[in-house]
Amino acid sequence: MWARAAVRGAVAGLAGVAVMTAGEKLEQQVTGRPDSYVPARTLTALATGRRLPGSARPPVRNHLMHWGTGAAVGALRGVWAAAGLRGVRASAWHTSVRLAVDQTLENVTGVGAPPWTWSRRDQVVDVAHKAVYSFATGAVADRIIAPARGRRGARGLWD
Repeated sequence: MWARAAVRGAVAGLAGVAVMTAGEKLEQQVTGRPDSYVPARTLTALATGRRLPGSARPPVRNHLMHWGTGAAVGALRGVWAAAGLRGVRASAWHTSVRLAVDQTLENVTGVGAPPWTWSRRDQVVDVAHKAVYSFATGAVADRIIAPARGRRGARGLWD
């Protein structure tokens, strides 16, 4: 049952990544911010132990990390939904988890910089996109995953 919830959560996570990516593309049109290849450089460092230069832009690895992280963290949200951790509050907490996963992987590999060294704009953009991901993932997970027997779950959207 928990494995099934994790698989469905991964599917919800992929839906969340799709929504987040669409939002990122809209935001980039407005702000002129370029694509980030930090996910690709992080995946390379995790998989090979070597760091790519900041100018490296491997699109396949970028997509693998972007979508893979979304599916993996979505699996956790699926388990939460089955355990009764549902609704807006769960999605808000899930935003923190998504941010923590990204920052941990990026900084342990030496690819990223601590968020407090970023500009205020970059911080707001990152948190907003990760929140969009988590709330979209949560909406899908809460819809496709029933709480386990004996687990109450939220009664309504704001519970």
